[in-house]
Amino acid sequence: MRRYPERPAIVHHGDTLTYRQLGELVRTLAHRLGTAPGVVAVPATHTPDTVVALLGILAAGGAYCPVDPAFPPQRRQDMLAAVGCRTAVGTDVAQPGVRVVELPGTTTETQDGAQDGAQAGTQAGTQAGTRSAPEWTGPERPAYLLFTSGSTGQPKPVVTPRRAISATVESLRTLFGLTAEDRVLQFASLNWDTCFEEILPTLTGGAALVLDRDAHSGSFPRFLRMVERERIGVLDLPTAFWHELVLHLAEEGLALPECVRLLVIGGEAANPARLADWAALDTGRVRLLNTYGSTETTLITHAVDLHGPLAAARDRPWAAGDRVPIGRALPHVYERISEQGELLIGGPAVALGYLGLPEATADRFTEDTGGVRWYRTGDRVGRAPDGVLTHQGRLDGEFKVRGIRVDPAEVEAHLAGHPGVHAVAVTGTTLAGRSALVAYVVPRAGAAAGTLGAELRTYLRDRVPGHLVPSRITVVPELVLTASGKVDRAGSHRLHSARGAAEGAGAEAVTGTGAQLPEPAHH
Repeated sequence: MRRYPERPAIVHHGDTLTYRQLGELVRTLAHRLGTAPGVVAVPATHTPDTVVALLGILAAGGAYCPVDPAFPPQRRQDMLAAVGCRTAVGTDVAQPGVRVVELPGTTTETQDGAQDGAQAGTQAGTQAGTRSAPEWTGPERPAYLLFTSGSTGQPKPVVTPRRAISATVESLRTLFGLTAEDRVLQFASLNWDTCFEEILPTLTGGAALVLDRDAHSGSFPRFLRMVERERIGVLDLPTAFWHELVLHLAEEGLALPECVRLLVIGGEAANPARLADWAALDTGRVRLLNTYGSTETTLITHAVDLHGPLAAARDRPWAAGDRVPIGRALPHVYERISEQGELLIGGPAVALGYLGLPEATADRFTEDTGGVRWYRTGDRVGRAPDGVLTHQGRLDGEFKVRGIRVDPAEVEAHLAGHPGVHAVAVTGTTLAGRSALVAYVVPRAGAAAGTLGAELRTYLRDRVPGHLVPSRITVVPELVLTASGKVDRAGSHRLHSARGAAEGAGAEAVTGTGAQLPEPAHH
């Protein structure tokens, strides 16, 4: 901020906030929050105020915890309780700017018992069950807490320390080749970690961060006009959105605006057919960068140029059935592949663990004899002859929906809480060319099977975010069981998928179109 005081830091609908002005706002908020404010909740929206809140909380020594205002009230309350949050930074449309709000109560229950909210920020590592130190200071102090899907039905708060942010942001500035002349679109939801790979490398490198409502208008023509009008050089998009963008460009015979030099994708596997379409367009000057990462390993850990000036030459075009690589490890990342083919990530970018959930932390985070902490990603990978990794499926039942990792057991836990449900199986599949959740429900005796699907959809919408509501809910007479008596999700799907498609029992089309997808995290 001091190096570029009069350069544009944030551009919002054409209005500019300079680095000097941004610095003043951040310092003011940090002063209001006081020293080490612990976990601070932010109702994250696509506005400069949210960016100011993020930076102000970090400057004060606190931990940023975004809470989507669109989430059901109970979900928001559960999130705040899980992290022991007593302070929030809010925004007010009628009175622009950020304000500090003390939340009711002096103590908050975490998932692992009582804890004072003011202590949550410094004790996150201990509550996560990963270390024995009573507090975290310096680079181990939490920078932010984000939530992933949990098998119990409750969200799991991931605690990311400051040393992870420092290591990752430095790698990403180099990976993206960012300079002070760049203009980067802020597209991802500020409730998910992908937004940090847009915001932090940009604002620590003197570039301009652009926020504009036309990015989320649901219209590709408006989106492309905005990119050209705002002279966007760097786009960071969910792979699903990019798939639809490529189709639009190919069908309309259009090209990307000349200002775009880098397009980053991630969140799910890139479709080789769309890669072939992309290569056939006038895109040779644009870097197409495929990325991989998870919330627990802080933003991007692996990347590879698929097309453009830095991509390796291919001896043939992309074709159906090709495995699109997820890339090589970035300089700050350690990687290891287990005997089962599971990718393990180590190094400074690994999170502290899950706040208040020591058993879940111990299940996914391990430490070797050399003292290196590793995160078990659950992803099976292979290594190509040139050294890049390819994704070869999951070792567990987790599934990506809109680029967000979902544990079907979380959805099952909520559905099982409905009085009309006897048994339930939830799994991931592809509907209309997009990843989606489907649920198969056995009703209790006396339940109205004809209306149960619609009831369950309303029931879920009152409790969970939209990406956890199945695109199809089918009422069935029975589920397939394994030899040990457990529900066989895949078997139940094979048995009943045709019925669900034919009857459309409680079904809905996959939410939105490609241009109207929500702005999820890629990881």
